[in-house]
Amino acid sequence: MVKDNPFERKKLYRRVAVIYPLSVILLGALFFIPAGSFYYWQAWTYLIIIFSCSLLVFTYFLKRDPKLLEKRIRYKEKIGTQKLIIKISFIIFLLAFLIPGLDYRFGWSQIPLAIEIIAYLAIIAGFIIFFYVMKKNSYASRIIEIQTGQKVITDGPYHYVRHPMYASVLIIYLSSPVALGSWWGLLSILPIALILIARIINEEKLLIKSLSGYKEYMEKTKYRLIPFIW
Repeated sequence: MVKDNPFERKKLYRRVAVIYPLSVILLGALFFIPAGSFYYWQAWTYLIIIFSCSLLVFTYFLKRDPKLLEKRIRYKEKIGTQKLIIKISFIIFLLAFLIPGLDYRFGWSQIPLAIEIIAYLAIIAGFIIFFYVMKKNSYASRIIEIQTGQKVITDGPYHYVRHPMYASVLIIYLSSPVALGSWWGLLSILPIALILIARIINEEKLLIKSLSGYKEYMEKTKYRLIPFIW
């Protein structure tokens, strides 16, 4: 846990300073190597949008809530089932971001520019929801855990669905292949919805057992991920 002192804050700054550019390089490689070209304009646009939004979120929480940001850059799950879910999701993400580059190289998909623009706007909307959820819930760790003093959040986006963070992630990931100009990439990432469902079901078992008031919250907020659907 990040303590509220200058030394720990500087350590967090350094971690983010490493993670951020490394993520840009790795994601760019997933796009441009399969594409065999740097003229893949959809990939450039996507990278600019994704990392501009990420930078704004990082900058805000580095200043306002560094402890929350520290939770968001953890990666080691503690629960066995969640470890397996993360491993499977990594394979899906890898395929989903490799295929658009291959699609660009071989011209498999023809997506109208208007549809791609809508997908970019959906990604931005997903980041806005993501940011709003983080502002509302300072317990929003990346890994599944019950934190000391944790309380059930019931207002804001949590009034409509029990897992709005996953809803924002779903919007971003399902929009990404379309923004990158690939219908085939969209097909490859559709299983992420099943991954999120499995993660939510497993997570709620822990929340019901260990988080006071969560069962009552479930009775008031019926939908887990998408209002009026599930």
